[in-house]
Parts: sequence; structure tokens; C-alpha cells
Amino acid sequence: MPSVDVVDETFLAVPPNVVRAAFADPAAWDEHWPDLQLDVYLDRGDEGLRWTVGGALVGTMEVWLEPVLDGTLLHYFLRADPPGGPAPLPRALKEVRRRQLAAKEVALGLKLVLEDGRPPGHPPVG
Repeated sequence: MPSVDVVDETFLAVPPNVVRAAFADPAAWDEHWPDLQLDVYLDRGDEGLRWTVGGALVGTMEVWLEPVLDGTLLHYFLRADPPGGPAPLPRALKEVRRRQLAAKEVALGLKLVLEDGRPPGHPPVG
């Protein structure tokens, strides 16, 4: 079991192709995960991306985009270890918490930008 295992889900009231576009440019990866080196090993189109991870952690990461109602459930998975192998428990727990908060920051940042002020329960603009 990896020492860093993060799972997050956030609903965005926009279609999957809109969320997908936010992850399409590798420059966005550097913005969201500046200490990780990502290499796509599976591009699932509007269903998301899977990466191998290097840099501060070594493992895999995935963004899975699930169509739900009139939007997208953004699933985020990170399973990795520090480069030298599994971290001791106190350090691992601290890193997991840091990565959980970072994942939610990415998701809520995208929600704010992509929904563009759309009130809950209202149809998308355009």
C-alpha cells in the first residue's frame, strides 16, 4: 500500500468536456501540481487522464470525469510514495493531509472558474 493514497470527489455544474479542457494543457498540470512530474499513460478523452508521477512522489495519479445530471463528478486519485520508498507513518499522514487539501483546492478552484457564477439549480449559460 502506498504511503500517499488520496481520493477526492467534487461536483462541477459543467459538462465533462469543459472540465477535460481544464486539464488538457500540460502547463495546467505544472500549475496544479508544481512538485510533480506527470507523464500521461492513458488519455480517456472526456472521461479524464491517467498519469505516472515522478518528482516529489513516485506513483500514479488519475482524474476521472463522470457525467452526472447536468454536470461532472470530478474524481481525483493519487497513489504514490516519496522517491526512496514508503514514508514513515507520521510523515506519510502529514503528506496525505497536505495532498488532500491541495486536491480540494484544485477542484474548488476549477468549480469557481468553470461554473462562472452559475447559481445552484439553474441551467448552464449558453
